[in-house]
Amino acid sequence: MIDDILIRELITAADEARSRSYAPYSNYAVGAALLTGDGRIITGCNMENAAFGPGICAERCAVYKAVSEGCRDFTAIAVAGSPVGEPISQFASPCGVCRQVMREFTDPADFIVIVAGPDGRYKVNTLEELLPDSFGPDNLG
Repeated sequence: MIDDILIRELITAADEARSRSYAPYSNYAVGAALLTGDGRIITGCNMENAAFGPGICAERCAVYKAVSEGCRDFTAIAVAGSPVGEPISQFASPCGVCRQVMREFTDPADFIVIVAGPDGRYKVNTLEELLPDSFGPDNLG
């Protein structure tokens, strides 16, 4: 399991990434901090587009950034989201598409998903708890 000090470090990194969000349409900023197997923290933020479809969530941004830098070994991710300009005021759990992308590169039973909430609170689940009976690379042989 992951300790409280590291969880809070990841939440801080996710919140800092959230400040770089580009969310002029939803006005909802999300940041993510992905912990790699070798201890690096790779961040991402949500980026919207006027055509909507080309936008990307913070979690996928962080995963794709890590993969593009040659890393495919992940331990945990922290997610922080709330309306633009507000401190973290609510829990923003990863969407289904992000959960599926995380599934592609992790063992769902071991990968930890941390969702930041108000007043320093947070929720911790495995990806398997958030995406039970998932379909992944092992299903394809």
